Amino acid sequence: MNAPIGVIDSGVGGLTVAKEIIKLLPNEQIYYIGDNARCPYGPRSLQEVRKFTWQMAEALMKKKIKMLVIACNTATAAALNSLQKNLPIPVIGVIFPGARAAIKTSHSKNIAVLGTLGTVKSGAYEKAIKSLVSSAHVVQLACPRFVPLVESDEYEGEFARTMVQDTLSQIEEEEFDTAILGCTHYPLLQGFIEEVFGSGVKVLSSAQETAKDVERHLRYNKQLADRQKPPVHHFYTSGSTPIFTSIIEKWLNIEHPLIHSIRFPKT
Repeated sequence: MNAPIGVIDSGVGGLTVAKEIIKLLPNEQIYYIGDNARCPYGPRSLQEVRKFTWQMAEALMKKKIKMLVIACNTATAAALNSLQKNLPIPVIGVIFPGARAAIKTSHSKNIAVLGTLGTVKSGAYEKAIKSLVSSAHVVQLACPRFVPLVESDEYEGEFARTMVQDTLSQIEEEEFDTAILGCTHYPLLQGFIEEVFGSGVKVLSSAQETAKDVERHLRYNKQLADRQKPPVHHFYTSGSTPIFTSIIEKWLNIEHPLIHSIRFPKT
């Protein structure tokens, strides 16, 4: 089935998930929306995030997508259940795949979750982890400065390294052997995060596990794409197209990506 897969995020972070889907399923076409104009979602109420997530989902449903991936942890916490109940297509979030990856990796079952304010407040990761292993110990840290850093395309320099060090110092006394990047923006800072935690802590993104879930769903439903030519991916942003384009080119290694502007109703 050659219909596209829809991927949505508050901004560029979900590109980390799109990258893994493209790598695992090169025949699949991606229609991606980054709501950069209203990013970050973390400080917003879950009700507001749910509304924004539905607006993106409805925009992609008009593109006849066969599956929706909520490539944003805050949006997953806010809207996954309502979208799964009300859309006629499979909807996959990133929280449970991330929790599953952490449980697989952690020997001690002492796990740190780095997330947005909204994700941490929701407790969604702790709930998902403890649904798998009830005795797991979960340390959560909100990192509200990370998303704006990535969205501004300043995630590679010394300023970013210092900000990561300052933020993570808040949990330096905690003991854990695995850390989940509980926001899809954070893998772009993964090198700095690994520097701070050292070799004794495995730093995980939910992106690879989410891509595996996408593949399993499509295979089970006999919806894997079967095309003769490589697909052309489409990227939509509600914000700045130059920064959005720059990050896509660098992170996905796509030359001259197809970028479209998209507008949502003012709130």
